[in-house]
Amino acid sequence: MIFDFEALLVLVTLVTGVIWVGDKVRRRRRKGEQDGKPVSWWVDIGRSLFPVVLAVLIIRSFIVEPFRIPSGSMIPTLLPGDFILVSKFSYGLRLPITHTRIFGTGDPARGDVMVFRYPRDPSEDYIKRVVGLPGDHIRYVDKQIYINGKPVPQMPAGAYDREPSATLRIEQLGDVRHEILLHDTAPNMGGSYTVPPGHYFVMGDNRDRSADSRFWGFVPEANLVGRAFLIWMSWDYKSNGIHWSRIGDAIQ
Repeated sequence: MIFDFEALLVLVTLVTGVIWVGDKVRRRRRKGEQDGKPVSWWVDIGRSLFPVVLAVLIIRSFIVEPFRIPSGSMIPTLLPGDFILVSKFSYGLRLPITHTRIFGTGDPARGDVMVFRYPRDPSEDYIKRVVGLPGDHIRYVDKQIYINGKPVPQMPAGAYDREPSATLRIEQLGDVRHEILLHDTAPNMGGSYTVPPGHYFVMGDNRDRSADSRFWGFVPEANLVGRAFLIWMSWDYKSNGIHWSRIGDAIQ
């Protein structure tokens, strides 16, 4: 059973909110009366917690949400152990649980690092880079992206110090200039794709070791969560310590 923190947070907010309102009503009714009856412990806890959990719910649902990077599919941009912040209003404000857009018309731009709910299992959050927009024709041939018939500019950037068999390249996706990682001995995972309306084609920056739209399809607009923009903490598993140099880095 998958733990749903969002649903739990909404439930706690509702319960403590009812307690808070009930206590306010009770106080108004007894205003001016002499009442020495002590408040129940659960009422005291509920009315104290309500403003806190409400603030957390609002911030997490509509402003910014933290995520942890569990895998290496976005190397070199994001490393396993990175803790990132995701803007929840970049692609429009959505209600918690139902994820219905209620305000805003922002859409993903080509090159965005985007968090979304995995189409095959919406209880899982994935993070990839937006490559194809609705209506685009995407080809991936010999580790080169073609968008609507035009190659995406790439240039060599040397070896990758963490993996001797991998090389870095700099790619220009729209207005975003970023690094990608290619593994010299990995097979060419090519294909041709046309992005349907209301959907997006995404890929990991670790091109040869990423399960993305090449394998499981497109991301529907309804599954969008937000745009990743900052690394606020990074844990280096190799040294078993904090990766201080990555803290505060903007995500490009």
